[in-house]
Parts: sequence; structure tokens; C-alpha cells
Amino acid sequence: MAGALSLALSGTGEFRLEWTHSVEKETWRETWAVEGGKLWLRRAAVKGSGAGMEPGPDGWLKDGYWIWEPKPLGVKELVLASSGETVSGWTICGTDCMTLGAGAGAPIVLRPCEEPAGDGG
Repeated sequence: MAGALSLALSGTGEFRLEWTHSVEKETWRETWAVEGGKLWLRRAAVKGSGAGMEPGPDGWLKDGYWIWEPKPLGVKELVLASSGETVSGWTICGTDCMTLGAGAGAPIVLRPCEEPAGDGG
């Protein structure tokens, strides 16, 4: 796979994805978990509110962020735009953080690694 990159996750299998909203210029965060070969959205948080940034039902305000836990959503992959035209790239954090897609380029696809095949024994 060309351009593949791996990210070490915490023991819980979670990672955080963070970016700056292109219109409102506020921070958006999502916590995802890798489980059963899928990515599961666990929690979302948005600093402030505005166009396209409404908090989910039962959200609560903490340290300036609206936080909520969406209905379980499991996806095989996430596709992130990489236009180079937004305020920032995508920050992804497992045990360490890195920024992806800050410049113009092909979309970034996040998906779980395939489980290694057992040895049959």
C-alpha cells in the first residue's frame, strides 16, 4: 500500500481526531475506538457552536467544549479531505500525535489494520 502509515494506539484501542472547523474556526474533537475490524465513534466535542457545529442530544458544556456521546456508529474507514485550503490539517493522536492533510493532496483514508492470521496451531 503506497503511503501507508501506522499509529500506535493506547491499550483501550482509542484515538482522537481533532481539526479546526473551516467556517467557524473553532476546534472539533472526536474520540474513536478500533474494535471488531471497525472504527467506532465514542465521543464528540466542539468548542463553541455555530454553522454545522451543533452539539448532539444530551450534550454538556465543560471547559468551553460542548461534549456528547453519539449513537454507536461503526465504519470500515474514515476519509479525510486534504485540500490545503482550510485553517489546519487533521491532528490524530494515539500514544503520540501527528498532523495529516495540512497541504493539498489526495484524501486520507483511516482504517483499522487487518488482524494477523493465526498460526493454525
